[in-house]
Amino acid sequence: MTFISRRFLVSILGCGMVSIAAPALFAQQPSASAPQAAGQDQTQNQDQDQDPLKRQRSSEETYKARKELRQELKGEYKTWLNEEVPYIITDEERKAFMSLSNDEERDAFIEAFWQRRNPNPDSPENEFREEHYRRIAYANEHFAAGKPGWKTDRGHIYIAFGPPDDINSHPSGGLYERTPEEGGGSTSTFPFEVWHYRYIEGIGENIDIEFVDTCQCGDYHFTIDRSEKDALLHVPGAGLTQWEEMNHQDKTDRFKGNGVESLGGGPMGDYNQGKEFDRIELAAKLFAPPPVKFKDLDAFVSEHKILTGPPFPFDVRTDFVKVTDSTDLVPITLQIRNRDITFVTKDGVSKGVVNILGKVTTIMHKTVQTFEDTVEVDQPAELLEKSLDRKSVYWKALPLQPGLYRLDIAIKDVNNPDHIGVYAQSLNVPVFEDEKLGTSSLILADEMHTVSSRDIGEGNYIIGNTFIRPRVSPNAATPVTFNRNQTQDLNFWMQVYNLGIDDATKSNSATVIYQITDAATGDVILQKQLESKELGAHSDELTVEKSLPISGLQPGKYKVTVKINDAISKQEIAQSAPFVVE
Repeated sequence: MTFISRRFLVSILGCGMVSIAAPALFAQQPSASAPQAAGQDQTQNQDQDQDPLKRQRSSEETYKARKELRQELKGEYKTWLNEEVPYIITDEERKAFMSLSNDEERDAFIEAFWQRRNPNPDSPENEFREEHYRRIAYANEHFAAGKPGWKTDRGHIYIAFGPPDDINSHPSGGLYERTPEEGGGSTSTFPFEVWHYRYIEGIGENIDIEFVDTCQCGDYHFTIDRSEKDALLHVPGAGLTQWEEMNHQDKTDRFKGNGVESLGGGPMGDYNQGKEFDRIELAAKLFAPPPVKFKDLDAFVSEHKILTGPPFPFDVRTDFVKVTDSTDLVPITLQIRNRDITFVTKDGVSKGVVNILGKVTTIMHKTVQTFEDTVEVDQPAELLEKSLDRKSVYWKALPLQPGLYRLDIAIKDVNNPDHIGVYAQSLNVPVFEDEKLGTSSLILADEMHTVSSRDIGEGNYIIGNTFIRPRVSPNAATPVTFNRNQTQDLNFWMQVYNLGIDDATKSNSATVIYQITDAATGDVILQKQLESKELGAHSDELTVEKSLPISGLQPGKYKVTVKINDAISKQEIAQSAPFVVE
């Protein structure tokens, strides 16, 4: 089980060209008389004598200096925050650390951070800090698996809770005699370990934590399914439980129902089913998300509290991308007009602050995903008025299993606490069925480019190896808008799934057609055709991504359509998205 948290990225989308008039460099100068020349010399001497450190900075210089201070942490401070203390630092402490402006403040913060955790404040030695770094070193030395040990599930548990009281290790897997709770009988397993803690504060007594290396690559991941380590689980007739052997049964009953484990029936079956909720609860506690920071917003997304003040409007877009057979990636994009944000000006900088809280729940009101963040939008005070016609975009991608959910989002204008906005919508995460041609959402974007190999799958607006920032419309019935006067392209992105593969050539054979149509007349403005082999000859999954100059289109309403005709599976599928050029 991998737990990934990502931060929001704030992007300012220009909705118009901004020009700043500069004074003429070669204006006609009046003739200088002798007294004027003397006065000029005196002024120059005064400027030269003035201490440059005491010179009053302009608004532009003040803004630039503040922006530089808020740049991403680098060096030892970034390492400390993201690699040394990510499992023990609170959200409030992280936010406070990120707001610091110089290294002296950061050094003082780190010293106070460890002192607050020192079990003996009067001692010059900090046992907590020494033990924490010992755990990191141990994790990196013993649990590394193509990534640093502290990033693995075993490393996470070890750093958070310390060494277990006992480890039942099976580093080579192989023959394994099941316990009665697991059904008894013999089977063959992948490498696995069971860590036993007599007591973990806040969780309970006699805690067993199981890790299994299904890839046999040394990367043991946490699991609540004790049958996951069974290498013969899906092999008919092999590795039967004792109950199955005694009653001449096969494994069919193991995969009936919706339980989290596939241990087989028998006298312990009811006991195992009764304990499944305990195992789910244990996982939730071990990898518990941080507590809700914005409790005032939580009432709006959990209790659906009614707004009493003026609403804070914002737009939301959701997309769906296949990740695995059982998981979709659901990018959620929020768009807020700068004009709706309350800005406070100080020291030549106008700043707006927005708190965002989102929650995804099942139809039975069970929370499956939450996200929250504080985002800032700031401008030099003299440019604020021009920036109000722009829009700010925020992005969060959630992994979800196919099914029907409810998405609730609440935002708050921090500089105007009564200014709150809410959004609620059903979220139908699709199933991409095997052998059935399918596609992701067709995303229209104002920016799209390939990212470096180290950023693949990581960061905001990144899907796979592509950075793609979606355009957002007020609602599903309203097309997104592109402006011809801006230096931007029309970018569109879509993935295709389950293409047929020829048994002889081991390659696909499909035609990809993309076209732009005038919505008013129905005329095809542009049409191109590609063969699937050009995008990836031996894959059943393709990515269609194209960029077209928007300046070539006259103002009006248009539609992008991408059609797929699979010659092997004899299936066709198409996706369309409308847009407007202004």
